[in-house]
Amino acid sequence: MAAAFANFLSPLPSPAASMGADRRSAPLPSFLVPRQGQSKHLREKQHKRANAEPQESSGRLAADALSSVKHVLLPITDRNAYLSEGTRQAAATTSALAKKYGADITVVVIDDKPKDSNPEHDAQLSSIRWHLSEGGFKEFGLIERLGEGKKPTVIIGEVADDLNLDLVVLSMEAIHSKHVDGNLLAEFIPCPVLLLPL
Repeated sequence: MAAAFANFLSPLPSPAASMGADRRSAPLPSFLVPRQGQSKHLREKQHKRANAEPQESSGRLAADALSSVKHVLLPITDRNAYLSEGTRQAAATTSALAKKYGADITVVVIDDKPKDSNPEHDAQLSSIRWHLSEGGFKEFGLIERLGEGKKPTVIIGEVADDLNLDLVVLSMEAIHSKHVDGNLLAEFIPCPVLLLPL
């Protein structure tokens, strides 16, 4: 088998070997040649430009960005009356962030079927209330977008845009279960999206 590939593994000529001797002795381009006679002031100025200030850590920048969050959206896309593990995690994270930064929460319940076709709809709303109250939120906005025939990602984007939201908190479970199209998130959602791993 090794013999079969032997003729495919022949060494390639190096770039230096492929250039003629006259090319190797050609002068360097002008932008690579050091400039003669630069003033001391100009050299110091260039030197100062090269010594840039260190950037703030990404953790601090993220914390500063979250401190401006005043309205958070929690989309609920699963039909589980007692909420899936990912949705419960998203509810807990939304509550913690909103409590820490003094933000309001709006929940949008999205289902492609109308309210009448889900006998456990009221149980699901009770479960949402319970999970948010566990996080310290008894009051929150609730929007139901049921049976509209639109993709959940589009609905999330419309709600985020209409309410001028600062952050959407969503579990990756919604993407893995194909409720939310991850490719459309950047196109339809006008604010940052916090995707929580499973």
